[in-house]
Amino acid sequence: MRPALPSLNALRAFEAAGRLGSFKEAAAELHVTHGAISQQVRLLEAWLGAPLFERHNRRVVLTPAARVYLAQIGPLFDRLSQATARYGVSEAVSRTLTVNAPATFTLRWLVPRLEQFRARHPDVEVRIETSNEPVESLKDTYDIVIRGGPDTFYGYVMRRFLEEERLPVCSPTLSKRLPLQTPEDLRRHTLLHTSSLPRVWPDWLAQAGIAALTPAAVLTFDHFYLTLQAAVDGMGIAMGPTALVADDLASGRLIAPFDGPRLPSRSYCTYVADEKAGHDLIVLFRAWLEQEGQAFATEHDV
Repeated sequence: MRPALPSLNALRAFEAAGRLGSFKEAAAELHVTHGAISQQVRLLEAWLGAPLFERHNRRVVLTPAARVYLAQIGPLFDRLSQATARYGVSEAVSRTLTVNAPATFTLRWLVPRLEQFRARHPDVEVRIETSNEPVESLKDTYDIVIRGGPDTFYGYVMRRFLEEERLPVCSPTLSKRLPLQTPEDLRRHTLLHTSSLPRVWPDWLAQAGIAALTPAAVLTFDHFYLTLQAAVDGMGIAMGPTALVADDLASGRLIAPFDGPRLPSRSYCTYVADEKAGHDLIVLFRAWLEQEGQAFATEHDV
């Protein structure tokens, strides 16, 4: 008779957690919950009759005996995967990439282009979460974080991929009703603001030489995508980032009534943890973003 073996699920959970040094990252890799990893590890510890990890506040550390155990079973999983692949079953049904990006950028630039990436790489599953939290404040671990920049964060590799500028945009219906021939005509309009970007309109008005201009009204929103939607709906005039309003301008949902001035804006950048920067999927997705950013710059002369 073959000797008794512990649960394969428990072994797989232990191998992933031990290799990654994190129950959370192991859960993400195996597409299960953090609690499921903890439970499987506890089952294996009970089966072995000995602890495998030293639990600390936000991390786990292998015991000396568990390090030896991991070194022995890790190659076995590799051999099992290779044997399965040779039998004709894909080694990985789906490869997963986790991305965290601002909501407005995701809705207006990334999602409309993401199908192109999926068409080229149908085996890659891209999981996107949206937030505006600073890179260093994110509680979860992501393969790629997209934020403005360039900024420097300890332990992260930064790369720019998209440049943009800001200029006033509005609906064509609003422009017909209250024509905008010169920036001074903004006196008759409602200026749409975003609470997190209080300097955008004042800075543009100053560059236009009309810093003291008083508009007919001001309307402020707490999220930038609401500000842009209000502009599409004809509620007023917004300061539109060229990358995020390009599709609206191309379709005619929005127009840019003035050629300039154009207000410089921060670049969009990818931030990747040092230890992940060389991973194949991350390199692939970053390269695609940079190609799309370059194509946008060429097309829009940014």
